[in-house]
Amino acid sequence: MEKLKQSKARHYIDKLAVESEPGLTNAQLMLTNYDLKPVEPERRQWGPWNFVGFWIADSFNINTWMISSSMISGPDGISWWQSWLCVWIGYSIAGCFICATGRIGATYHISFPVVCRASFGVWGSLWPVFNRAAMACIWYGVQSWIGGECVTLMLRSIWSKYDDLPNTFPSQSTNTRDYVSFFLFWFCSLPAIWFPVHKIRHLFTVKAYFVPAAGVTFFIWAILKAHGIGPIVKQGGKATGAALGWAMVKGIMSSIANFATLIVNDPDFARFARKPKDAFWSQLFTIPLGFAVTSFIGIIVSSSSAVIYGGTPVWNPLDLLGNFLDGANSGERFGVFIISAAFALAQLGTNIAANSVSAGTDMTALLPRYLNIRRGGYICALVGLVMCPWNLLSTSNNFTTYLSAYSVFLSSIAGVMICDYYVVRKGYFQIRDLYSARPSSPYYYSFGFSWRGYTAYICGILINIVGFVGAIGKPVPIGATYIYNLNFFCGFIVASVTYYLLCRFFPIPATSDVWMEVGDDIRNPSVAYGADDEIDAVSEGSPERYGIKGDVKGDEEAGIRERKLGNF
Repeated sequence: MEKLKQSKARHYIDKLAVESEPGLTNAQLMLTNYDLKPVEPERRQWGPWNFVGFWIADSFNINTWMISSSMISGPDGISWWQSWLCVWIGYSIAGCFICATGRIGATYHISFPVVCRASFGVWGSLWPVFNRAAMACIWYGVQSWIGGECVTLMLRSIWSKYDDLPNTFPSQSTNTRDYVSFFLFWFCSLPAIWFPVHKIRHLFTVKAYFVPAAGVTFFIWAILKAHGIGPIVKQGGKATGAALGWAMVKGIMSSIANFATLIVNDPDFARFARKPKDAFWSQLFTIPLGFAVTSFIGIIVSSSSAVIYGGTPVWNPLDLLGNFLDGANSGERFGVFIISAAFALAQLGTNIAANSVSAGTDMTALLPRYLNIRRGGYICALVGLVMCPWNLLSTSNNFTTYLSAYSVFLSSIAGVMICDYYVVRKGYFQIRDLYSARPSSPYYYSFGFSWRGYTAYICGILINIVGFVGAIGKPVPIGATYIYNLNFFCGFIVASVTYYLLCRFFPIPATSDVWMEVGDDIRNPSVAYGADDEIDAVSEGSPERYGIKGDVKGDEEAGIRERKLGNF
């Protein structure tokens, strides 16, 4: 009887397993499935205009709208044009980092969790992946709560009595109205998670047309109501001298930090590019342009609000739209509804791009035998619901500061990844070995962990750790604060330099002495160990194919000189 129960349980567990290549060992089943393997040509459907639409859509969100607010309105505030210059510089730098990590995915058609295996080890990569997945789940809940505020405005536009909805919540952290709006946004977001990543590009195409049009309408409407562009564009900055310099540095770094999560997980999307250049120029120029335009609209609309209502500018666009509803006629209510719907769509797109897809991809790597991107995305949504984001946002003034500050520690992960690919390996990956749990694999290192990658990662964190404590409200030395003002650069540079020096003095296998990307050879990926038995005299992805002798180091040590990379 006991054996029968065990067999039934095993049957149901096996039914939960996701699609994977036949012939894989148990260890390989913990490293690969359909969503983790290199993307085959049939699914490489993202062209340059898809990336343009993606970033135009992503640039129009509430965080970007308000990004200049702290630069202008703080005690050491700078002028509007100085803050806008910071946005241009910050997002231009962020665009360069995006292209650097995105090229890895676009060349080899692999996701962030698989890219991490090259520098952190096949098992060591699980910590950076878990790190990113946990933050994505928390952010999903927070962004869904903000999306719920958009739904509140939409319902208020239709039903003015929605504000008077009886409150049945005993907690003071939220009320029935806000929870209903949050749940509606959360529930309506679920269908978007269902679609595979190579098809979700259509959502961003729709968003790229609808949302900016609504933003420009909001821009014109605010100027007309104010009969001008308001006082912000006329006022000068308060900061001078060194204070002005540091204020602009912090403004630039806040723009980069706003992109830290997307910098590391851009391979999750770029791997669906038809060819590497499709994910290069389109991202390099669209990112600074799109985010700068959204920031400019936010500055002018907020400036106009100071004229319309008097007093200080209203930086939060949802608060300003709520003010527009006071005494509004039917046409104005319709306008608020459309613009609020655009912000809701903006939040949905941002949540999908930065959180659910990222969390889904990361969870796929954590448990590939039973999770794919779709299942991981729904787990992310469930965690975002049960974590009760209203409690986190109401009980701790430092919570959002902590989340934003914590994201910059991803800079050390980015530093290790980029240095490993561009400087140490010079673009050379042995793709099949990224899915191998054999000790002979060049990415297995010591028990699957790369001590070089982890040492560099920790060093990148340590340079910022004291300043990070200061960012969440604790007193720290002024020197630590200055270092933390350059947080992303400090973490990135320290991690990448440390990793390079460690690899210089303690060389790693499977590197090239010349620049050699062999991603073009990836066609029909197969990672089963049995394929090792098929050996050609000259492997299709080996350096000998290009007339290069001895440029790939560590082949004999790793036992990989004659492996058939041509299966890709």
